[in-house]
Amino acid sequence: MFFAIFFGALIGYQIGRLPGLIIGAAVGYFLINALRSKLRSGIFNIQSQFLESTFAVMGAMCKADGVVTEDEIQVAETLFNRLHLSGQQRETAKAAFRRGKEADFDLDAELEQLLRVTRGNRALLQMFLQVQVSAVAADGAIHPAEHEMLLRIARKLGLPESQIDQLEAMMRGAYSGAGGSAGAGPTSGQKLADAYKVLGVSEESSDAEVKRAYRKLMSENHPDKLAGRGLPESMREMAEEKTREISNAYDVVKSARAA
Repeated sequence: MFFAIFFGALIGYQIGRLPGLIIGAAVGYFLINALRSKLRSGIFNIQSQFLESTFAVMGAMCKADGVVTEDEIQVAETLFNRLHLSGQQRETAKAAFRRGKEADFDLDAELEQLLRVTRGNRALLQMFLQVQVSAVAADGAIHPAEHEMLLRIARKLGLPESQIDQLEAMMRGAYSGAGGSAGAGPTSGQKLADAYKVLGVSEESSDAEVKRAYRKLMSENHPDKLAGRGLPESMREMAEEKTREISNAYDVVKSARAA
């Protein structure tokens, strides 16, 4: 703000000396405040649409296999709590979830609206897709119809279909790290394969390529950067978990290569 006022005053002084300096400073002050207000309004609109579309599409995803299970309903309820939604936000989210389950729900139109509001921000859209994968995997398996819808969503959002494999691998890593049920966790070979998928590289990639992919992912998914682009503050915890899983995947790959 100081610099806006300073430059406004400087320009004003050049034009009208002391009176111009005062007017220029005032103009700079009002302009910077107007810009801040517009930015806050824009971020608020992104956050509102992000939450609305998240739960609407989640409702559609959960019904993709023909039935909404209790596990899937519980995931929605858990997410309400995890995001610390206020009373009004919770009611809005529930209404969006119910709307998504309706037979006439227009998935493409919803995704187009999300694309417009987020301006196609890749990291935000990846986070959106992550929530959908989490929802449909709540009952322990992804039904073929659900998988097809995930692919449809990824394509509509301009994300590569490989994102689905990457997110599923990330979820397996998070599950095993949290101590899944006995015998249900992935083998060491599966963990390594999943780690490569999370990083978006292969076993043939050089160490330099692996490190470059890791740094790129960490930069794109940094919670502060996502918040500045419109990720709701309530989803910060999920963003932090994602960066932890990316870091864990990098550690798994480094350890395997060192051995």
